[in-house]
Amino acid sequence: MAHVLQLAEAALRDALGEPDARAAVTFLGADRIEVLRFPGFPGSPGFPGVGTGAGDGNGVVRYATLGMSASPMADPAAVVADPDRGPRAELVLTVRAGVADTDKVLRPLAVLAASPQVEGLVVAPGAALETGEPLWPGAPFTSVLVGEPGGLVADLELEPPRDPVRFLPLLPMTPNEAAWKRVHGAAALQERWLAHGTDLRDPGRPSVPLTD
Repeated sequence: MAHVLQLAEAALRDALGEPDARAAVTFLGADRIEVLRFPGFPGSPGFPGVGTGAGDGNGVVRYATLGMSASPMADPAAVVADPDRGPRAELVLTVRAGVADTDKVLRPLAVLAASPQVEGLVVAPGAALETGEPLWPGAPFTSVLVGEPGGLVADLELEPPRDPVRFLPLLPMTPNEAAWKRVHGAAALQERWLAHGTDLRDPGRPSVPLTD
């Protein structure tokens, strides 16, 4: 378990740079989940004077979980969980820096990362994850859409028979968007975001228009 997490953290550092903060949350009946914070480039909004870090030059901050991949996610219908085989993942959220108090997202992210252990969920692209509360104070989002892996942090291959660790991006959804996604599906919601040029990194963005 520890070896997998060491490899996962190394993969995050290789892709995102050095984290400038980390927090740990422990839930009853689950292993500890950490959330690492990767700042934007020096001089990006909200991070004046920050040393070398990750970012795309547009003043973003990224939060990544560490601990979810320690064990494979098990099918809740399985009689016995396989200790080696099964999907493994960590979660990555990217938002614009200095716009909202997004550092308060640490606990909601840890809750989502612990859900495979606590609730028996298998988190996969296209799934909607509910937090039951705003992602951070004043956030218009109470859920996230799980995106496709590979775009930001490459899959981490493990020795067989273990499945690779996939780093899944999280796309915040407003309650209206989440309700619309339940009816029309993840692909249809993503098409609307794309058609309207939605900035999914904007911590205060409004819901995308859901009617033609």
